Amino acid sequence: MNTLLPVLHVMGMMLLFFAATYVMPIASSLIYADGTTGEFLDALLACLACGAGLVFATRRYKRELRPRDGFLLVTLAWVLMAAIATVPLMLNIENLSFTDAFFESMSGLTTTGATVLTGIEKLPPSVNLWRHELNWLGGMGIIVLAVAILPLLGVGGMQLYKAETPGPMKDSKLTPRIAGTAKALWLVYFGITAACIAALKLAGMNWLDAICHAFAALSLGGFSTYDASVGQFNSPLIEGVLIFFMMVAGMNFATHFLAWRGRSLLCYWRDTEAKAFVALIASSILVCSLYLWKTDVYDDLGVALRHVAFNLVSIATDCGFASVDYDKWPIFVPLWMLFLSCVAVSSGSTGGGIKMIRTLILTRQATRELEKLIHPNVVNPMRIGGSVIPPTIANAVMGFIFLYALTVGELTFFLVASGLDFISAFTAIIACINNAGPGLNVVGPAQNYQALTDFQTWICALAMLAGRLEIFSLVVLFTPAFWRK
Repeated sequence: MNTLLPVLHVMGMMLLFFAATYVMPIASSLIYADGTTGEFLDALLACLACGAGLVFATRRYKRELRPRDGFLLVTLAWVLMAAIATVPLMLNIENLSFTDAFFESMSGLTTTGATVLTGIEKLPPSVNLWRHELNWLGGMGIIVLAVAILPLLGVGGMQLYKAETPGPMKDSKLTPRIAGTAKALWLVYFGITAACIAALKLAGMNWLDAICHAFAALSLGGFSTYDASVGQFNSPLIEGVLIFFMMVAGMNFATHFLAWRGRSLLCYWRDTEAKAFVALIASSILVCSLYLWKTDVYDDLGVALRHVAFNLVSIATDCGFASVDYDKWPIFVPLWMLFLSCVAVSSGSTGGGIKMIRTLILTRQATRELEKLIHPNVVNPMRIGGSVIPPTIANAVMGFIFLYALTVGELTFFLVASGLDFISAFTAIIACINNAGPGLNVVGPAQNYQALTDFQTWICALAMLAGRLEIFSLVVLFTPAFWRK
């Protein structure tokens, strides 16, 4: 209790902050006169009441959080905020169960983009905007936002920043103070989002669609305002705009900040992750397009390039948009796309999965072990982009890969045991733990997760949470050492 109560006090304050996020859908409801203003006001009041109740009940336990408290707060934040975010969904969508509403809100906040809803284009505009706002807030992380603009929370910012931000190397700071770092990242995130909204509007979307799809693209969240996703527009120009911004979101936002501050693109050339990311995506687009052309899926290579480029970038960056039903392609291509969702995006991006830096470290480690077989006494420190990688980071990466594989395997077996076919089960877990959205078969791009049972839905929601918190932050809570004084 000595660990939990101070965390719950801060959690209450964060729920009070989270209540401000209802302002956008309320404004949207008033603009579009869609009749949901009362429901969103009720949801806002419920959030305020929960936050105030927690703050009042735990006010005697207020203290500065310790490093390990950050992990507990981050996990509680994602779970409780996802739970409170279900209120407007359940009030506005008829017959929506709490299980499905929680899945939808968790999918939004973790930027997974998987959905259990159909008839999305018929939802009130404010509800669609709410879903996409959850995507956008989850993209850079609600915790980092709170640390940036609410330093008066009395929380040790670095503890939260380390627990929340993705990637294996979390100690580098862009500015001397952690709040300054978080603010810098959010300003870049906000600026690129605004540019994406403008570009999508110029490409032919209306304002609501442009805002929603920009929120989903920059967060790599993948929600859409249509059941057919981006295929609804059938526009190469819109697809091209989204490809560009999904690629931007798949890179480290620290690199974007440094490029903006230095007014130079050289930062991208010096970023080993960014170069590997772009090279892997470009080569995969070319190979998969040629494969679909040669197997007569598309008669025209240009058409193949268009559809492969958009859908491969979308899945590889863990966004989850779709323009065609790629589940009907030869299985090599969609499986390769899902594999890319595991390894492609950079650390410090809004994407999920293992991340490119871990992929590079693991590849380099394997190469060093092969070299030692030939030259046992060679001294060959691991280097990535000219920087020496300490053994502690290499060990942490191998530990993460093991936990990642173990989690994927165990959760897949749970789904298979519950009656789901293997391809659907395996790809659903891969898509959820990588926060990529659609899988294959039952959960493919032309379907959604509505067909799953409640048990299967909760398993997928757990996979989303584990993936968004990069497994360690969640699993550490279940170790006895964490709860010892």
